[in-house]
Amino acid sequence: MSVNSQLLRKIPKVDELLRHPSLSSLSCQHTVLTESVREVIDTLRQQILAGEEPCLEEESICEEVIRCVTKKTTMSLRPVINATGIVLHTNLGRAKLSDAAVKAIQSVAQDYNTLEYNLEKGSRGSRYAHVEKLISKLTGAEDAMVVNNNAAAVMLVLSTMAKGKEVVVSRGELVEIGGAFRVPEIMAQSGGTLVEVGTTNKTHPSDYVKAVSENTGAFLKVHTSNFKIMGFFEEVSLDEMVTLGHERNIPVIYDLGSGAMVRLEDYGILDEPNVLDAMKSGADVISFSGDKLMGGPQAGIIIGKREYIEAMEKNPLTRAFRIDKLTLAALEATLREYLDPAEALQNNPTLRMITATMDTLVPKGEKLFACMEKVRDDSFSVALTEDFGQVGGGSVPTQMIRSSVVAITPAYVSLDVLEKRLRELSLPIIARISKDRLLLDVRTIEEHHFDYVAESILKCCQK
Repeated sequence: MSVNSQLLRKIPKVDELLRHPSLSSLSCQHTVLTESVREVIDTLRQQILAGEEPCLEEESICEEVIRCVTKKTTMSLRPVINATGIVLHTNLGRAKLSDAAVKAIQSVAQDYNTLEYNLEKGSRGSRYAHVEKLISKLTGAEDAMVVNNNAAAVMLVLSTMAKGKEVVVSRGELVEIGGAFRVPEIMAQSGGTLVEVGTTNKTHPSDYVKAVSENTGAFLKVHTSNFKIMGFFEEVSLDEMVTLGHERNIPVIYDLGSGAMVRLEDYGILDEPNVLDAMKSGADVISFSGDKLMGGPQAGIIIGKREYIEAMEKNPLTRAFRIDKLTLAALEATLREYLDPAEALQNNPTLRMITATMDTLVPKGEKLFACMEKVRDDSFSVALTEDFGQVGGGSVPTQMIRSSVVAITPAYVSLDVLEKRLRELSLPIIARISKDRLLLDVRTIEEHHFDYVAESILKCCQK
């Protein structure tokens, strides 16, 4: 009998493994456990047929089955600790919601609710009514509506206001943002005809004037978000464009993008337009994100003149782009905090992290450093230093924000191994490597996670 045949005969049977105490006591669906046992056995069989000699002890096999079960029963979409210093990390879910927003989601998720029910009239209501007046109050707009993201908002606006008409846009604003969202392509999908004016780096008011025809439906201005032209550059401001449009009875649409509701320049964050200032320009319709710099759930908010908003509400695309009860709940709670700007700055995690200064970040870094020193052995060294993070989410692309960071240098494992092990934790820690150190930026780490982070670094730095 060959060695392979002998080893194959030693593989425990499925029923035998299922009766093993370490597996029979697992609290998981029986089908998941059986599937995991079969997969592990099949892997062992393939290894033997390939000439390998894997460990066939039941305890070892059961440990592998448990790892397999854990992987199958762990949610794919789950929390992580963001130690990168990027506040609006697109890959990590962008804006963190406030406690009020989370409670609002839980309350409407667990019970029936007033999504489309008017309690005063005892009849069907509008889902947009929950936030329309609130948005108008905060921004000064005549009317407002909400869709599932700003890309949908732009498409709905163009489809409603410019279908079959020409839309004049500066060539320097024909950008692509995340997810291959391109202004020219969304224009084509909306049924409007793109009319490019100016050059990549310079567009003048006269370029818009020359482009006007009897079929001009709108002027469109696009905030270029994660793209910035420096140097020999000139653009037509929103105020100038509004003046040009209103003189010629042409509506002005502004794709604002990030949607800052507070003036971030007061906190050292420059070159980011503000929703309130945009409204003062007199633009007819403005769209922006509900997450990103607003710090709420993903949504596309449209504000402006009532005649255009009402027309959008009747557009068939509105149903395809509408938001659900969970998003509405989180958005309403987020917006209510903006009624008191000081409260928003304190309670909105995105605003709190973006506006944090070194006066608060350095003591925070010292606390994490102390936690590291408390558990540290010879498997790693630690230092408290400074580095730079980013706002992220396509916002303020040219500006880095100074922060306090804890730098880890492992002694026994490589930085790549350490970074990978941190990602494999039950609560993963996402960090970054720079200058031969693993950096933990305290701007985006909550203090209640400090002990866990320290203990995880110690665990992951072991041989």
